[in-house]
Amino acid sequence: MVTGMNICLFSPEEIERPLDIRDARAGHILKILRKQEGDSFAAGIIGGMAGHATITHIDVWEERSTDGRKTFDAGTISFSFTPESDGKPLWPLCMVIGFPRPIQLKRLLRDMAGLGVAEVHLTGTELGDKSYLKSTLATSDAGYQMLLDGTQQAAGTHVPRLFHHRTLEACIDSLAGIPLRLALDNVRPQCSLSEFLRQHPQEAAGRCVAAIGSERGWTDRERQLLAGHGFALLGMGERVLRTETAATVAASLILAAGGALG
Repeated sequence: MVTGMNICLFSPEEIERPLDIRDARAGHILKILRKQEGDSFAAGIIGGMAGHATITHIDVWEERSTDGRKTFDAGTISFSFTPESDGKPLWPLCMVIGFPRPIQLKRLLRDMAGLGVAEVHLTGTELGDKSYLKSTLATSDAGYQMLLDGTQQAAGTHVPRLFHHRTLEACIDSLAGIPLRLALDNVRPQCSLSEFLRQHPQEAAGRCVAAIGSERGWTDRERQLLAGHGFALLGMGERVLRTETAATVAASLILAAGGALG
């Protein structure tokens, strides 16, 4: 069962056909929202229009397992979709994040999608645990699913793009052309992130990249690499934050400075 779903998202193909009653979205519609024939629910097309869907027919029947010992419900929910808007836009913020622990990464990806950042770049770092690069979230579609979950929780339709890089060098090379470049560093920051954003409000409203290291932070070589590619090294106070916390706070501050959070 999918929790925190404030909009049900479908691919362009799915929006045109009945929904299998065993699908997690069907369970949410029937068991959480308690919708019946004639009722409507928030719906949208992944990467496209948002609107509402009206249930036209619920067809449920009983099936038996192949050994005949168990019975279970089967069926479909038929609905019509009415588009109403282009969906909530993603903000032009790219987040570079040193691979955190997989359990933290799940929450982090949901939060990044909830905030509406445009891209998430997961990268290996010199002090990061190399085994994290081999986690399911890095080698399958599971990472995208976390972003999709966060998008549905935020009632959006546009899902952030997800990228994986083995090294920080490779990650930086993929970010050519982004004018505002920020990197969080609590060892030798040139100033605080908040102060920098106060000094550059117009730039914060445009295309921007923010880099957060893994749990043990950046090495001196990585600091030099970031500075050499135009990243301002900025702090967020004396406390050492978890990667997921630092990423969420930094993204929130940047989006607020750019006017994205009202």
